[in-house]
Amino acid sequence: MKYLETYLNKIKARGNVQLAESISRTAEDVGNAHIKNFSFVSHEIGLLFGNVQSGKTGQMFGILCKAADMGFSAFVLLTTDNVVLQEQTLERVKSDLDGFCICGENDSGLFIENCLKEPAIVVLKKNTRILRLWANVFSTTGFMKGNPLFIIDDEADAASLNTLVNKNRQSTINKHLDTIKNGAASSLYLQVTGTPQSIFLQTNASGWYPLFTYYFKPGNGYLGGDFFFPKNGTPDCVTFIDGLKTPEREIILRHLLVSAQIMLSGETVCNCLIHPSTRVAVHQSYADKIAKELNWCRDNLTGAFADELKKLYAVLNPTKSEKKPFSEILVHAQNIVSSNEAKIIIMNGKHDIDSGEYDSGCNFIIGGNVLGRGVTFPRLQTIYYTRSSKKPQADTMWQHSRMFGYDRDPGMMMIFIEERLYKLFADINATNNAIIAQVEQGIDDVKIYYSEGLNPTRKNVLDNDHVAAISGGTNYYPFDPDNDTIDEISELLKPFTDGEPYYQVSLRVIKEILNHIKASPDFQLQSFQSILDVMLAEKPGEQGILIVRRNRDVAQGTGALLSPNDWQLGDSFPRKVVLTMYQVTGRKGWGGKQLWVPNIKLPEGMMYYDVLEEED
Repeated sequence: MKYLETYLNKIKARGNVQLAESISRTAEDVGNAHIKNFSFVSHEIGLLFGNVQSGKTGQMFGILCKAADMGFSAFVLLTTDNVVLQEQTLERVKSDLDGFCICGENDSGLFIENCLKEPAIVVLKKNTRILRLWANVFSTTGFMKGNPLFIIDDEADAASLNTLVNKNRQSTINKHLDTIKNGAASSLYLQVTGTPQSIFLQTNASGWYPLFTYYFKPGNGYLGGDFFFPKNGTPDCVTFIDGLKTPEREIILRHLLVSAQIMLSGETVCNCLIHPSTRVAVHQSYADKIAKELNWCRDNLTGAFADELKKLYAVLNPTKSEKKPFSEILVHAQNIVSSNEAKIIIMNGKHDIDSGEYDSGCNFIIGGNVLGRGVTFPRLQTIYYTRSSKKPQADTMWQHSRMFGYDRDPGMMMIFIEERLYKLFADINATNNAIIAQVEQGIDDVKIYYSEGLNPTRKNVLDNDHVAAISGGTNYYPFDPDNDTIDEISELLKPFTDGEPYYQVSLRVIKEILNHIKASPDFQLQSFQSILDVMLAEKPGEQGILIVRRNRDVAQGTGALLSPNDWQLGDSFPRKVVLTMYQVTGRKGWGGKQLWVPNIKLPEGMMYYDVLEEED
């Protein structure tokens, strides 16, 4: 049986020809580059990277089918520790994939009875009891000792990584996953996520850094980071709440207006998401605020409510349907309010909510962490985001971006948010684009940077001894450097005379100069070079500042290398990479010889992260 062809034909039969083409491209690329050459005696790990809510499940299924076509017969599909999500995934596997023996968490007997006569897919959530059970099943099943295991870990940056790495111990979930993947004769472990920050900051020694990364582009009609958080300016779909006197009323009016337009156009659902905090009490407080404003609407249906709705109607710009007359929209919005059709739904640990509760009607959904990974809200048109943290994490914030997706009307999207929070999201999007650029250009050693105060991920999965944070705006130079040959550097720097205070140069020139430096361990030369690669991947023509000074009688180990004037000169370029090259005389240390000493300063306001591997 041709598993990939069968799967693609099923998608095409549903009318999703473009989706089938995208999945085919991903499956063939990954299959030919990474599965085709698999040795069937090794344990390898890779990463499938896609935008949040851009269709990763279909891409995963395509790769799984391609692997089955190429000789894999045992598959484990991991979900987050969520009963509903695991069951939804299992049902989707059953409906989408033909010719497989499909097993749920309680189907160990079926798995053993099948004995790999048909390729088997086991759908498990990342739960200690479940993983321990199936680790035992795999280890006691004789046919697994001679067959490869293909593991697909959806949301691989959640729960899978070792959260006890800094305590020299292994967290339980991570240990069970290790046991499962290493217990087979061989394994290919595919991490899947839209937020790979923590994965790219793993060490090779951890066993969780991917040997390969594949990024798949979102399809047509996808609204993602660049739509909501573009490089220049603030889009029309964003309203800053800093100056709003009654933000909840503004949000309700906007959502009722959009709901009326959508439902009059033949759709059945329109959702508004409110994300204020992780605290249950705060969720209830916002639910009370929404209820209060809905009561105000009900009390003023033909007066202030109609007047305010008309103001918002003037700037409504639907793109997926014809704009309905205001008279029709007003009547429909009034009916929603007067008949209590607008539902207030709280989603958190104390409220067990099924997706059926928000797949129709006009809904206001309020919650915290549960609104993140794996949860999809159809026709989500309005977002009210006020959640803040003293130490915000980029991957967690990005997973809260439920506004991303395909079924939104771009002309009626609206995010209500504080300006400072919007800036954080914009910074995360810029780094995401830099990560994508590195992956697309084939850079294996992906580097990550964020504005100060924004952490890439939770600290408990990063090895403190090997993850370095380099601060922008700080001057770095090596205490005991060497040059491969001083003559080569002198020739390279010959065009740059001492007569000019500085030169604007390509970052490629700065990178070439650094290639001739032999740095001491205190100066992370490789990290600086990798950071320059990141900047060049995003902007190939990026410029920096080069300052060259010769015959400097500077003492080694006195603290600052630069003179006060050169220090001040470098600081006058806060948004540029500044490389200052001092040719020291060697009369005051430096091994008693002339050599070139580099001082580098990265753009200020940023933190650059790098993984320092142990040398052999």
